[in-house]
Amino acid sequence: MPMTKSKEKPSDQFKADSEGETIDSSALIESITNALHEKKAKDIVLLDVRGLTTLTDYFIVCHGTSETQIRALANSVTEMTKKDIGEAVWQKEGLDARRWIILDYVNVVVHIFSQEKRDFYGVERMWNDAVRTELEDAK
Repeated sequence: MPMTKSKEKPSDQFKADSEGETIDSSALIESITNALHEKKAKDIVLLDVRGLTTLTDYFIVCHGTSETQIRALANSVTEMTKKDIGEAVWQKEGLDARRWIILDYVNVVVHIFSQEKRDFYGVERMWNDAVRTELEDAK
């Protein structure tokens, strides 16, 4: 999976901060990004927010080009994470509107937007102090 960095990452990028954490964040992130690439998500960005909030460890942000694709991206993520690593999504929001879908895996939260909503809400701008990793779009 090709990645480009805009900020330097620590060498233990996906290791848990808390003792006794059972979810392997790196496997979860890999499964999620593979699912997003499979359905051709646009501008996938990984934000490491571990030092900034206790809400989650990582955000994955991307967008789709239509409501149909946005729904397909969400379905692909939930199906692939369950199949690959046995991880079910904890909470889902926005599946009916299909303009901003949130998939909460506790340690990783996935935001799937329409381009318009992504630009308007600016999740990446709100978390501009996060370590940012841009994942290249699937060819």
